[in-house]
Amino acid sequence: MALIKPRSRGKRLVRHRTRLDHETNETLYAYALFIGESTEYVLNQVIDTVLARDKEFLQWRADHPESCVPTSSGSDRRRRRGPTPSSLTSVSHGSHRQVAPGSADAH
Repeated sequence: MALIKPRSRGKRLVRHRTRLDHETNETLYAYALFIGESTEYVLNQVIDTVLARDKEFLQWRADHPESCVPTSSGSDRRRRRGPTPSSLTSVSHGSHRQVAPGSADAH
């Protein structure tokens, strides 16, 4: 008997990119095939099911009802491309160093 039931109603979806280890990815696709649903649906249901059992987290969420999603200011893209021109500090391999505005490292 499947732990995750096939979808019964639609939900509003948002895009979230992530990386999975190879074995987890194989398991995800196998389970999606097993229940006849998409991998997106399986991931959503796994998160809903597992986190619904964490009583401490549920209490924390009740105490913190505001959104915890980072603002969509393009910060993911900036991280991939390096610091923004207005950035004064750059992090490299765990060490902190100051970067002067206008220097080549600040771009």
